[in-house]
Amino acid sequence: MADDTKNENNNQNDRDDDANKSSSGSGMGRRGFLKAGAIAGAAGAALAGCPRLFNGDEDDVEPRVLELEHDVAPGELDEYYAFLSGGHAGDVRVYGVPSMRQIMRIPVFNRESARGWGHDDESRQLLEEDGGGYTWGDTHHPRVSQTDNDYDGRWLFINDKANGRMARINLKYFETDAIVDIPNQQGTHGACVVLPDTKYIIGVGEFRVPIPNDGRDLDEPENYGSTLAAINPETMNVEWQVRVDCNLDNGDSAKDGSWFFSTSYNSSGGVTEEEMTRDDRDWTVAFNIPAIEEAVEQGEYEEINGVRVVDGTEDSPLNEGNNPVTRYIPTPKNPHGVSVTPDGKYAISSGKLDPTATIIDIAALNEVDDPADAVVGRPQLGMGPLHTAYDGRGHGYTTLFVDSQVVKWDIEAAVEAHPENGDEESPAVIEKIDVHYNPGHLIASESYTAEPAGDWLISLNKLSKDRFLPVGPVFPENDQLIYIGDDEAGMQLVKDTPAYPEPHDATIVHKSKLDPQGVYDPEDLELDAVDMDDLDVQRVDDDRVEIKLVSRRNDFGLDDVTVKEGDTVEITITNIEGTEDILHSLAIPQYDVNVKLAPQETRQVTFTADKPGVYWMYCAYFCSALHLEMRARLLVEPRE
Repeated sequence: MADDTKNENNNQNDRDDDANKSSSGSGMGRRGFLKAGAIAGAAGAALAGCPRLFNGDEDDVEPRVLELEHDVAPGELDEYYAFLSGGHAGDVRVYGVPSMRQIMRIPVFNRESARGWGHDDESRQLLEEDGGGYTWGDTHHPRVSQTDNDYDGRWLFINDKANGRMARINLKYFETDAIVDIPNQQGTHGACVVLPDTKYIIGVGEFRVPIPNDGRDLDEPENYGSTLAAINPETMNVEWQVRVDCNLDNGDSAKDGSWFFSTSYNSSGGVTEEEMTRDDRDWTVAFNIPAIEEAVEQGEYEEINGVRVVDGTEDSPLNEGNNPVTRYIPTPKNPHGVSVTPDGKYAISSGKLDPTATIIDIAALNEVDDPADAVVGRPQLGMGPLHTAYDGRGHGYTTLFVDSQVVKWDIEAAVEAHPENGDEESPAVIEKIDVHYNPGHLIASESYTAEPAGDWLISLNKLSKDRFLPVGPVFPENDQLIYIGDDEAGMQLVKDTPAYPEPHDATIVHKSKLDPQGVYDPEDLELDAVDMDDLDVQRVDDDRVEIKLVSRRNDFGLDDVTVKEGDTVEITITNIEGTEDILHSLAIPQYDVNVKLAPQETRQVTFTADKPGVYWMYCAYFCSALHLEMRARLLVEPRE
């Protein structure tokens, strides 16, 4: 597998040659998948942007190419917001769809000067105290809050895969307002809301470690475990956790709040690649939310690092009755993505090292004795299936990492065909489209709700190779926009968009469900606003000075501020502009101060004036014709 996968990823010319040689779906064809334990199969090919439909004799199919209105003219607005993870940048990217224009970046786990993030007192506290003080983050799974299984535009949640954190973004202002450092968890991979009404935010712990991880069982992997963490969306406190023996990966919620699902690609509990890929069957773990809540209420938990931890291991006493807290569903092989269909009927896990997806009947989990009996379909989709999105018309769209494709398939047809025989591709497969290259996540418009829009799909591809101008050995990744709104014409690739590496997942929300504000409401801010009557420099202690300023075109209200060497200086400043889009900032570079101020926004920054001298305080946003004159002097007198 390792060598073959490298060939797939590093030899695009060979891949294209194979595509030209065979798209018939017979024999191995192109992009063979030779990993031990995987089933050798064929993947029908499609030229990028011109899909081939699997509804009869392929040679007789003439795809109809649509004239799509995907360009958004200057001055016109997009139909959707797309929230995409920033990956190692630690932020969230905001795109418009279908233009794929990047509108804004929302800093989360990163310091970012344009937004003043990490430079004022409030954001410093979020990053350094609430967020554990890490210097970087890796954002993966942006999820928007829902009410009655539809986006409500209130919050967006995003995980930090690297450091085991969860953040909340206030969509009224597109600004991070809370971060929690999750105890008893390493590698918070999945991030999902418990539906229908965002009861919890779930952080899915990927890496198995001793619990508590305090030096015990260092080299005894059989005693390691991972946790599923339920976070209160209002307080951002961890309400409870469930411990399992296996690792956990991605997750999704049933639409009625009954079950939560997470894949587990390491049922063997291995610590090396060979050990972690040894078993032909791993797990999709189903967490019974009401049973877990009952266990917590009855005191059936262990408190670890201040969190109530419920035993959800396979042999847990809490799994012995007819209302188990967890059910372990055999899933081949090294499953990665799991998502629940819009009607709430099925949870679908992708095999990663197996060409199949596993379809789980959610209602059956309450009825069957053996969780394996809840599996009602296992269609063969292609090589390296990872993630599935939905169009609301009964179709799943699954990324095929090794095949560099997105496959469209009929969910009920896959259930009707179960069990399949042999190694042939599932009759549920409708069409495939090539993407460029090696897709990880994908998302369709409103796919996580009960009523997807079914028009646009974004494939987030891990490689771009020859798609953009060369920029050195660190290549951009490639987010590709695909139209899926016409089942007769098939999937249409319409746009490439480069992305700074390495992002992961996305959520697409219709613009009618968001109402971002262009001016701050002072009632939403913790600090009291400063106006022209409040301007002041006050020494409140021998070594502390409190300053109140305003920002407006083209001054800060005071021309000079004098303090002494060694003083702790606290500046509270309000942008008193009443007009949208007039931003100011307060920058004092020598003291690492750079505070962004949107209209009616109040911020506070504290620093130690430990360097005598003259330091200009200035506005770093070009705000008017006299922008360069918008400054004041900070005079730091030597302390005798």
